[in-house]
Amino acid sequence: MSLARELVRRLCAGRARPLPAAVEAAARLHLLDAIGVGLAAAAGGAGRPYMRFAREAANGPASVFGRHGGAAAADAALVNGGLIHSLEYDDTHTASIVHGSAVLAPAALAAAEAAEAKGGTLLAAYARGWEILVRIGLAAPGAFQSRGFQVTSVGGALVAALVASEVAGADEDTTVAALGIALSQACGVFEFLTNGSSVKSLHPGWAAHAGLTAARLATCGMTGPETAIEGRFGLFAAFASDTDAPARFRTQLADLGERWHLPDAAFKFHPCCHYIHPFIEAAGRLALQGVAWERIERLLCRVPAGAAPIICDPWQIKQMPPTPHAARWSLPVAVAARLVEGDVTLATFEREISAPVRDLAARITWQELADARFPQAFEAEIVCDIADGGSLTVRIDDVYGNRSRPAATAAVREKFRRNAGLSLPAAAVAALERAIDTLSAGRSPEALTSALRGIPEGNRDV
Repeated sequence: MSLARELVRRLCAGRARPLPAAVEAAARLHLLDAIGVGLAAAAGGAGRPYMRFAREAANGPASVFGRHGGAAAADAALVNGGLIHSLEYDDTHTASIVHGSAVLAPAALAAAEAAEAKGGTLLAAYARGWEILVRIGLAAPGAFQSRGFQVTSVGGALVAALVASEVAGADEDTTVAALGIALSQACGVFEFLTNGSSVKSLHPGWAAHAGLTAARLATCGMTGPETAIEGRFGLFAAFASDTDAPARFRTQLADLGERWHLPDAAFKFHPCCHYIHPFIEAAGRLALQGVAWERIERLLCRVPAGAAPIICDPWQIKQMPPTPHAARWSLPVAVAARLVEGDVTLATFEREISAPVRDLAARITWQELADARFPQAFEAEIVCDIADGGSLTVRIDDVYGNRSRPAATAAVREKFRRNAGLSLPAAAVAALERAIDTLSAGRSPEALTSALRGIPEGNRDV
């Protein structure tokens, strides 16, 4: 039996069982966080290309963040996925290095609105999609990235097809076909790193768009290769060059529905590359010890080898990023901003990099961190040499918000309210939070749709 068919059958069997309570709670919180991030992006410069695209899109049943009207499901998924990822503020499962919600939240939302599916169907498909995407990343750890592909995007296209097919109630053969069709649309390369271009944000949006399009084409009779996962030119061979990954993936499917990875996914509290976050925290600890940035002669950052190509190479460009947006992947600028400006926020990457930040960034160097556990943990170590001859070393064993240091629910909700409030009035933000908290099998996502579009609760037909 092909891996695609085995996967679809296991997913189908799992639908008969409700989500465990802890998984359902995690799914609601991650969905809340993702939508909040997307709404923040819709109100800022990073989201402007998507908002312009949305204005030109045809009307349809699916909500677009930051707009009162709707769009066709695939277009809405593209825009919303791009918005969620455009600020580098969206959640991550660190061990598999996947940004699950940036693909799966827009795919599940658009598919549910288009199909008029129940809220519980949306939530369950979203949660199960996370489980598959994480397992794809775990089956080939680091292999997609080393080949220059973002696993979130290339694997996400196939998983979005599964999510869309589940929400639409597609049968086994149609869902297997959708997986195969999505393979031919999968893409997402790291060449954006050469100039920090904003196209990286398209990766999960395109994957969500591909998945919805694949599911629709499959229902129209198009077929795809059944060996989309393990084939000679399948997902793991073409994008990870890992011939052993299909066997590892099959092994991981054995505990699907029993072992849940979604509750382990990490929330982000700075809008920049996740690999930088522990270094921002380390810089904050230096500041708490009274280290003034003007007194710093040199900062040495010890970086896990797996993270260095993204946040350190080439170092000269990382010290002088061409744009504020490009600084989201700059270790020296983010660390310098924390010490000079006191925090790293949305504003950090929406204004020109200040002269003091550039000055301190020029005094930062890096070397490889020995015995790093990346990506199972995101570690950081900073050695700070001070003008009076003193030296301080700060180490972070894992990023805050990850499984070993889980984020407080209240902190995630506060982040959502702050972000959503950039696009919606306070009443709509509160209504949106209630709508996500009450998504259930017996209700349509109409309250969610209305809140996203800023429609007052009293004006809805419930």
